[in-house]
Amino acid sequence: MTSSEILQLVNDYINNLPYERTPQSLYEPVKYTLRLGGKRIRPVLMVLSYNLFKEDVKEILPCACGLETYHNYTLLHDDLMDNADMRRGELTVHKKWDANTAILSGDSMLVLAYQRIAQCPKEYLAEILPLFTETALEIGEGQQYDMEFENRDDVTEDEYIEMIRLKTSVLLACAMKIGAIAGGADKETQENLYKFGEQIGLAFQLQDDFLDVYGDPKVFGKVIGGDITSNKKTFMLINAMLRAEGADKEELRKWLDAKTFNREEKVSAITALYTKLGIDTLAKEKIECYFQRGRDYLDKVALPAERKAELIAYTNEMMKRNK
Repeated sequence: MTSSEILQLVNDYINNLPYERTPQSLYEPVKYTLRLGGKRIRPVLMVLSYNLFKEDVKEILPCACGLETYHNYTLLHDDLMDNADMRRGELTVHKKWDANTAILSGDSMLVLAYQRIAQCPKEYLAEILPLFTETALEIGEGQQYDMEFENRDDVTEDEYIEMIRLKTSVLLACAMKIGAIAGGADKETQENLYKFGEQIGLAFQLQDDFLDVYGDPKVFGKVIGGDITSNKKTFMLINAMLRAEGADKEELRKWLDAKTFNREEKVSAITALYTKLGIDTLAKEKIECYFQRGRDYLDKVALPAERKAELIAYTNEMMKRNK
């Protein structure tokens, strides 16, 4: 199947999920969150992975949409922690309702995620559930590191990479491995697909960091420079702090310490510093490194090239690549 056909199946499944329990007021924010849309990268990756081995993808749809339920639960709570106003062009749950609703509906969303993932093929439940549980714990750990980094100026590149591996990459890797498990793949193939997802996830998050500075807002889908204005410890900022010397270091420090500032001026000044210090080139090289590592793991999967073609095309599209 093509990724666009899979995306349609995923969206149809999510949009037709029944919510028959009461009180409905608990489940309305869940429906609202899931129907805001998004790229559905994780369920699509799971179904593509499953489709490498089996044709009837409908069997894995409940599990794939369970993973998407979990992902959106994390976003709902992230928005609350960040006090964000908008998500995908709409009000966040805690703004549309209130903080207590966001907490309780989010908690219910996590339980629903488990319920949906448990609808995987029964013979693989004992493998899939522990994998998902471990992944969910890792994502919480990544979020905690991210929060702690806000109050540190000595975050290293290695620490940052580990944080984004936990917060972002492991869920893509989990999606790939669940698809492989349910598809009946052998252990070595499962692990290679996990590593493929993990490395692609790192490349994807680093690209997100890069596009937040150098992207076209019309293509990127949001106003650029958010990481800069919030002094977020990204790959870009960490390496700029390491490389900057003399007047460049002073200027960077001035903007980082500024309590009040003109947004456009700060974004422009720090972007210029990044370019001067070669951070843009450094980031692109790192993205390419992780992308190629991912492809190396996929090359180890012993399937005909045509079986892997749609997965390769989809990840190329994720990374905005031509080949």
